Amino acid sequence: MRLEKRKPSGREKDEEALKLLAKLREQLYSSNISIVRQSAFNLSWMQEDGLDILTEALFGNSPRRTKGAAAYGLRKMRGRMRKQAEETLIEGLKHPDSKTAEICGNALIVLKRGKRTGKPGRPAKARNTKFQIREIPNKGRQKRAGSPARRPDDRPSRRR
Repeated sequence: MRLEKRKPSGREKDEEALKLLAKLREQLYSSNISIVRQSAFNLSWMQEDGLDILTEALFGNSPRRTKGAAAYGLRKMRGRMRKQAEETLIEGLKHPDSKTAEICGNALIVLKRGKRTGKPGRPAKARNTKFQIREIPNKGRQKRAGSPARRPDDRPSRRR
């Protein structure tokens, strides 16, 4: 898939940031799903520019794996862009493309589940307090009367 050159938003600080964004955008359309998801995660840390690129990938004419990774990146947005990313996913529910709407719906389900439990995607573990620790009586052993415990160096020496 041939990508058009992205117009810089003006928020980038230097040439290096432009190169990184271009590289991550290119990787988002890769055929290797691991690379696609990793680049989507990295774009989620890029604030406005990452949001722009992920939104373009989600609503554009791109493969399903790219759309899924873009939704993943939008889910992983943190900080001040989190609410805008969630609004983008809600907007995607009304998209005319059925696979985009389905992907956005699934991403919102996962996002809501993470908010409910406090940890993203993991259910809370219940503590099992059924068993209690208690002492076990020594019925089979008798205590020695009057004999203090011996130390290894107190052994009687062998004389010849």
